[in-house]
Amino acid sequence: MVRNVGLGVVLSLAILAILSFTGKISEGPFQTKSDGRVQYNWYPPELPKKMKFAGEDVPLSRREVKEALDREMIVNVYGHSNTLYILKLANRVFPVLERKLKENGIPDDFKYLCVAESSLGNPTSKAGAVGYWQFMTATAKEYNLEVNPEIDERYDLVKSTDAACRYLKAAYNKLGNWTAAAASYNCGMGGYNSQSTFQKSTDYYDLYLPEETNRYIFRILALKEIIGKSDKYGYFIPESDTYEAVPTKQITVDKSIPNLSDFAFENGTNYKMLRILNPWLRGRSLTITKNNSYQIILPK
Repeated sequence: MVRNVGLGVVLSLAILAILSFTGKISEGPFQTKSDGRVQYNWYPPELPKKMKFAGEDVPLSRREVKEALDREMIVNVYGHSNTLYILKLANRVFPVLERKLKENGIPDDFKYLCVAESSLGNPTSKAGAVGYWQFMTATAKEYNLEVNPEIDERYDLVKSTDAACRYLKAAYNKLGNWTAAAASYNCGMGGYNSQSTFQKSTDYYDLYLPEETNRYIFRILALKEIIGKSDKYGYFIPESDTYEAVPTKQITVDKSIPNLSDFAFENGTNYKMLRILNPWLRGRSLTITKNNSYQIILPK
């Protein structure tokens, strides 16, 4: 595959070199100006004719809906570096998300909401939202995630996904459909319900919402389309280039660890790897109260 791609590049450059004298390249990925400079050609991505989110139809026949999706498709198709990185990470993170969503009875499409929130990483937003699912501190505690100076389970992929699923179930039960539940993840159940009541509709596509929420579902839809059909949009990643799951083992600890660096060395690793594999550990020690325990991941 690599040799074929390399050959294609060589042939393209050869054609460019020959035709650059004529200045007649007007179609394809680039054209040559009269002074010999190369001008790349950019084309709008082809939109799908039909789409669903969590089994619910997206009304793409409506002008404003189609244009809103078009905007997010352009932004994400041409956000090459971020999109490539997400596609590499998806090979490692998606299997965990898919398993936990299925266990919790949440549609598989919600893994793309996680992509929209964090690009499958563990960032901290300017507002203070943290982790794969971007929980604020108060909301995290409301959905049973532990947050203190030593521990922050918003950084734990499995536990934060379970917490997100609890939120999404509650939102679905309150708002009546999965698209509304997903939108409320951005503006809150109360915010969505207030707008829905005032505007006399529960349908996301009929509501005038804050700008970020107006774009939110369409960003998720664009990510679903691009990640699910990456080659259609020019992203070709050999399987060998994706990020694999790290071989690990899990141990249960029920006693406080005064020095996590010493603990790491005693278990055949170092503090750096301990923190990478357990990003929910936020300090240099771990205090464990009576009758409590934690699962710590170590390299095999």
